[in-house]
Amino acid sequence: MSNLVGKRVAIVSYRLGMADGVSVTASQWAAGFRRIGMRVRLVAGDGCPDVLVPGLALDAAKPPSRRSLDAALQDADVVVADNVCSLPVNQAAGEAVAEYLRGRRAILRHHDLPWERERFASVTTWPPDDPSWRHVTVNEMARLSLADRRSISATTVYHGFDEVPRPEERDAVRARLEVGAGPLVLQPTRAIARKNVDVGLALAESLGGTFWLTGPAEDGFADELARLLRRARIPVRRGLPPGADMAAAYAACDAVVLPSSWEGFGLPLIESALHRKPLAVGDFPVAEELAAFGFRWFRAADPEPLRAWLADPDLSLLDHNEAVASKHFGLDALSTRLELLLSGAPVCHHSDTDEDAGGQIACDCLTA
Repeated sequence: MSNLVGKRVAIVSYRLGMADGVSVTASQWAAGFRRIGMRVRLVAGDGCPDVLVPGLALDAAKPPSRRSLDAALQDADVVVADNVCSLPVNQAAGEAVAEYLRGRRAILRHHDLPWERERFASVTTWPPDDPSWRHVTVNEMARLSLADRRSISATTVYHGFDEVPRPEERDAVRARLEVGAGPLVLQPTRAIARKNVDVGLALAESLGGTFWLTGPAEDGFADELARLLRRARIPVRRGLPPGADMAAAYAACDAVVLPSSWEGFGLPLIESALHRKPLAVGDFPVAEELAAFGFRWFRAADPEPLRAWLADPDLSLLDHNEAVASKHFGLDALSTRLELLLSGAPVCHHSDTDEDAGGQIACDCLTA
């Protein structure tokens, strides 16, 4: 492998340093790059990046100038365009980044692609491409669709997590939430249509517990969320208490629900395992892809098996899911994949075969 120690990498996106999925996983990549000895700079139009370039923001009136991009990115040995050239939420900003990066060593990481969102389905020339770039997807389904729709070859690099559980915070957070009898069911997502808050709420109601939604309402979903919560027959909690973070939220809950109909990845699939919480999952394609690694999950639409488990917990399920997540989705695994990606070696994701995994292997052996 090439010597990467001391090399500079810049990660650029619309917003970084926040609680959204791109921000969280950009931080994972930053940690992975640092682990292999690289120097990292975060560049974005919003949030808490190392370098703020206002023209990159989702709501920027004007795209970033070449001068502003040059000041932020000129000395980088490699630039990671993290979803800014993927989902054209601010296409002018993405085009400015793409034009600046032409002929330069860059990685375009795609969390979301235009055809995965109805409002961007008419965008047929995106994402951009250049012979100097390498494309990375966060799941296999996206890799295949990118090749099919845009004839762009990509490598799948799954996320890598460095979670630090804090079970000692459980009682204090529950007291601040004033959780009563019954299980506390955590939905650690935003409230938008595809997150299916109604299904998460119905699961918590079936379990006779408290429903806890941590994220805000976005994409015009506020009125619908208000309607759903007015009809709720159980206690509902919103957001994180002051001073609490997601690690504390996982510590406080009894079960996690991710009832989405669509996710580019679905961070709670792995986070719940590393925080040793049972998970109820919706029927979305990437969940099926990741389940092939051997995870054992409950179905969000069927509360009875989860109810039985909560009444008589089998800790071997938590042990198993934690082991799978640590092996295949830990920061060590991500660091190895990033080093392989930058060196041009194949990037592989393997799952162990066993009876519980149905004999399936999830493997992505692709030349970066």
